[in-house]
Amino acid sequence: MAKRDYYEILGVDKNASKEELRKAYRKLAMQYHPDRNPDNKEAEEKFKEAAEAYEVLSNDEKKARYDRFGHDGVRGSYGSQGFTDINDIFSHFSDIFSGSSIFDDFFGGQRTRGRRRGVGTPGSDLKINLQLILEEIAAGVTKKIKLKKLVKCDICNGTGAEAGTSTKTCPVCHGSGEVKSVSRSVFGQFVNITTCSNCGGEGMVVDKPCRKCMGDGRYQEETNVKIDVPAGVHEGTYMTLRGEGNAGKRSGSAGDLIVIFQEIPHQYFAREEDDIIYELYITYPDAVLGTEVEVPTLNGKARLRVDPGTRPGKLLKMRDKGIKHLNQSGSGDQLVKINIDVPRKVNSKEKELLKELLEMPNIKNPVSKDEKNFFKRFRI
Repeated sequence: MAKRDYYEILGVDKNASKEELRKAYRKLAMQYHPDRNPDNKEAEEKFKEAAEAYEVLSNDEKKARYDRFGHDGVRGSYGSQGFTDINDIFSHFSDIFSGSSIFDDFFGGQRTRGRRRGVGTPGSDLKINLQLILEEIAAGVTKKIKLKKLVKCDICNGTGAEAGTSTKTCPVCHGSGEVKSVSRSVFGQFVNITTCSNCGGEGMVVDKPCRKCMGDGRYQEETNVKIDVPAGVHEGTYMTLRGEGNAGKRSGSAGDLIVIFQEIPHQYFAREEDDIIYELYITYPDAVLGTEVEVPTLNGKARLRVDPGTRPGKLLKMRDKGIKHLNQSGSGDQLVKINIDVPRKVNSKEKELLKELLEMPNIKNPVSKDEKNFFKRFRI
């Protein structure tokens, strides 16, 4: 099953601070803690999943690779392998679990999650599919695309307010973007927090909306985006361009552009990881006598030596003629599979020569030594 997005697992956006990541992870860790969910395999898996997500996103280097290349960017790191032992998690994140009870945040604690005033609503992410040929994947390529997205309004500068007017603090939530209500039960006091319906969670309201963006602070426009594709990407993997998504509302931070890569089938080559496979057809005499042929590669044509006595199906290796390894040095190889080209039609002279050839001692008995020994066992 495909791995879930780490930000989705923790329930945070991509601009979350380390403290926000820590709080989000601690909340999940307490929710799915083994002590609270005895003999619950599903809760245990979610406990491990949250630990893996936090282990990557709390590390600046791993987070940067993950933000750019997704799970492929942290392949082989400690977090991407997953946690298999609960005690390993407690040991690895001792600072998270030590010094307080797992129930601290549920009883007697305070919870604040309101949006800071004037920050606005973050823009949404955009996803696109980018088709690439193997030659582009092998060496890396820069692509320029046209993209329709929400951009900041140039009339009101993203405020949503008509020129000469301004925004003001929402009188309902007083700028927090949230409304709190308190309820009591036999179990104690509970605080319910909901998004303010008056301002939509923004904390600010507009007296007179801008005529161009209708108070949204954004409008849709076609823009040009440059995408630097690294060498070695795979079908279905993706990279993230920070801030290239939809503009945020009321000057909120822009979303990201997620570029999903798709491989266009090649005329000559098949791909296997970072190796490429090419099927070469040669004549029977060339297979027997050996030959030197010219074969296509991802970087043009190259000469290849076929040794005498080469059998059909043999793979000849052309080193470093494949695809560059993603985020690593070196390249894959080009594997050339040998096939014998059998003509569908022959003329009378060719037919006579073939019949004459069949009478030759090394041609007349094509059965291999192993097969001869196999048949000898069944003689009466």
